[in-house]
Amino acid sequence: MGNEQIHSRFDEIDKKIDKLLERCRSLQMENQDLTLRINHLESDLEAKIQSEAQVSEQEAVIQSKIDGLLTKLDGFIQSE
Repeated sequence: MGNEQIHSRFDEIDKKIDKLLERCRSLQMENQDLTLRINHLESDLEAKIQSEAQVSEQEAVIQSKIDGLLTKLDGFIQSE
């Protein structure tokens, strides 16, 4: 193998390494973007879970008050 062929092979290897490094950087950036998106979605999900829990608590309070009012009405109707 002559010097020219060796230099040519090293140039070829160098270009492939550059492409590989470029791809790695691209994938790292994509990974960071996806990580941020996951964090944002997890945050949104947590907010929705908390909101749903509050709605459930409010529904339970409302149902309890309705039951109390119905009990009072039943007591009033039966006392007549």
